[in-house]
Amino acid sequence: MRVLWIDPIGTDVFTPDMLKILEEAKREGTQVDAISLPPDRPKHVEYHAYEGLVIGDLVRIAYEASLEYDAIVIGCFYDVGLREAREISRRAVVTAPCQSATAIASNLGNTFSVLVGRRKWIPKMTENVHLYGHGHRMVSMRPLELGVHDFQTDHDRTCERLLTEGRKAVQDDGAEVLILGCTAEYGFHRQMQDELGVPVIDAVTAPFKYAEFLAELAERFGWHPSRVWGSEAPPRQEIEGWGLFRQPAPMGTRLPGQQVTA
Repeated sequence: MRVLWIDPIGTDVFTPDMLKILEEAKREGTQVDAISLPPDRPKHVEYHAYEGLVIGDLVRIAYEASLEYDAIVIGCFYDVGLREAREISRRAVVTAPCQSATAIASNLGNTFSVLVGRRKWIPKMTENVHLYGHGHRMVSMRPLELGVHDFQTDHDRTCERLLTEGRKAVQDDGAEVLILGCTAEYGFHRQMQDELGVPVIDAVTAPFKYAEFLAELAERFGWHPSRVWGSEAPPRQEIEGWGLFRQPAPMGTRLPGQQVTA
């Protein structure tokens, strides 16, 4: 099984750490690689305008990568470009953090809370949770007032805020499960689980393991992405006739994972 992790920003500051997490989490026989976008792309996608700038890149990467990979993971809790990438991914499954994490959380408890970076993020993420059918389980979204590039600069500060808001989410809001609402919030979920006594879903691990799960279902049972009605892919004659994907997909840093021998 081959899985591609896409860090949808124009910097690789997080990519090596994320690849290390994926290597530790992967099942035997999984090959995982990680890429970021070219350095002239936005360094984060906290703004919807920045999302718009990178969605085209994600579509092109998904189209090209679907020839080599069984699963593709878009590493942003906004689930940026998820629907668009799925439409063009041929037989490869595509996952993203919000949909994966909320699905997992909904099987681990009756209610959950999402710990997000900034209030700015809440409207879009709330819309996504409702779109995925889990709105009735979400009791709160609690902002830490930290941006994407703040989480890993001062681990003690980040951990303190996560524990403070996580404790409030459990005790005051009634959350039975906590979700870390940004892929840059990695490295904290185990300590939080130990101290708070509830499952804490990591936004890097969740979509990756969900991708492995779906890729296994495709391999064993033929449950590949549907290509009818709303899931219909663009016609090949249009793609080829219009020359839509003639140029190589735009990629920044590409980090290959540990090679898997057959």
